[in-house]
Amino acid sequence: MRAFVVETSAGVTDWPAPEAAAGEVLVEPILVGVCGTDLEIIDHTIDPAYVRYPLVIGHEWVGRLAHDHDRLGVAGTRVVVEGIIACGDCDACRRGDTNRCATYDEIGFTRAGALAELVSVPADVVHPLAASVSDEDAVLVEPMAVVWRALTRIPVAAGASVAVVGDGTVALLAAHLSRLLSPAQVVVVGRREAQRALAVAAGADEFVTTPPSTTFDLVIEAAGVAAAVSDALALAARGAQVIWLGLPAHGTTIAVAPDDVVNNDLIIQGSFSYTRRAWAQVVERVNRGELTPSFLVTHRFGLEDAAEAIRALRAPADESLARGKVVVRVRD
Repeated sequence: MRAFVVETSAGVTDWPAPEAAAGEVLVEPILVGVCGTDLEIIDHTIDPAYVRYPLVIGHEWVGRLAHDHDRLGVAGTRVVVEGIIACGDCDACRRGDTNRCATYDEIGFTRAGALAELVSVPADVVHPLAASVSDEDAVLVEPMAVVWRALTRIPVAAGASVAVVGDGTVALLAAHLSRLLSPAQVVVVGRREAQRALAVAAGADEFVTTPPSTTFDLVIEAAGVAAAVSDALALAARGAQVIWLGLPAHGTTIAVAPDDVVNNDLIIQGSFSYTRRAWAQVVERVNRGELTPSFLVTHRFGLEDAAEAIRALRAPADESLARGKVVVRVRD
């Protein structure tokens, strides 16, 4: 089969087609999103504890069953698939913290991902989609689950002021999903003026490219660079919750004044991936038509042009144009 493989180099190549092991099901990827974490995998800047090379990337995707399954449906049924393969038996899993499973295993990181013509996945992480759900809404389930877990881990009071630092897909989804918390306002602190229209479509009340002088009750860092993490701390009001959602390159550090954290009574939350519960809640809302984030898809490529998708993800060909989610269509 054809697949986008990362080792010492990265690109589309011939790769052995998988066979379904016991308890697994074969899925044909339809649409795959690429993100900043994929760039870190390609560039080998990700924490090596979370990746196994050579690797077929692709952890944001929608596909269809390649064969009938007694629980999931007939061949052709469209599905989304949790990336984290939790053991279900360790202390973290029994508490529902499947994102912290004692045995880390994730599609597109430690096992073959979906930027390929076929992938084998455990059947118990496969979720059928309603017929009404579009492929471009479904492909964003994974990043929405990441955001939703972070937003719901610690309760946020209605009427809170929210700032999102960043203007990429995760940041825009953070602005979009934070509207479900009934905030007083949502401000996106972005980098490029070209992202303004996408931020407004996501639900932002205001889009700025310079951090404002005001402070906020909830600050979400979703840019994944050191400067954004520092900006997020500076935007926090006394008693605020700060969520570090972005993933800077492994080894990135910032300066933090602990007395400011204590005196300002801050809650700083790092949030890793998503839980099975968060995933199921997002899928339920997508299937009901309550979450339709496809407006964020701005760049579309075919599998053989996946290298072009990666280039578009690194930097827009035209800085004056918006860039939301970059997707690769594997098949119709």
